[in-house]
Amino acid sequence: MKLIIATNNAHKAQEIRQILADSFSALDTLREAGLAIEVVEDGATFAENAVKKAEQVLAAAPGYDAALSDDSGLAVDALGGAPGVYSARYAGPQHDDADNNRKLMADMAGVPDGQRGCRFVCAVALARRGRPTVTAEGACEGVLLRAPRGENGFGYDPYFYYPPAGRTFAELTGEAKNAVSHRRRALESLRALLAQERRQRGA
Repeated sequence: MKLIIATNNAHKAQEIRQILADSFSALDTLREAGLAIEVVEDGATFAENAVKKAEQVLAAAPGYDAALSDDSGLAVDALGGAPGVYSARYAGPQHDDADNNRKLMADMAGVPDGQRGCRFVCAVALARRGRPTVTAEGACEGVLLRAPRGENGFGYDPYFYYPPAGRTFAELTGEAKNAVSHRRRALESLRALLAQERRQRGA
């Protein structure tokens, strides 16, 4: 099965490729497929955005059997789940990771250590030709630090402390992060749903 990753985010594409490297005969990014497509992420949930991206990209990629998309972000308890679906543009549409982190730290300045729970959430969608689009979600619980730690990762990783590892996501290697990440959990859930679907067809 030829799969196209429906994202222009190089970091996400790398993570997805590492996790699914053995699952598809071909796994290409939009750039590798020669596609320049931007999907407006205006859904109210991560799942809505993921489905929209996957289906639009598959429609524009006739040489592929399926398109995989994800939408993910950080949900902070003290902020009522924000940044949420606005994680990539929390400080505004023209701002970068550093700007988003500065805004997040400003918004959390008065929140005590015991109330800084948060989670990374990921929704994945697999659009397939002639078949229903399948979605799955995964989450990874953590604590939001007051200062960044680590040089790896991207986005909010330097501030996301993962208690089981005793480190932030930015302090973990790519392999260690991928083993426990919200994206891996969502992809594993998707794999389970597809396996169940195959069993039902064979019954």
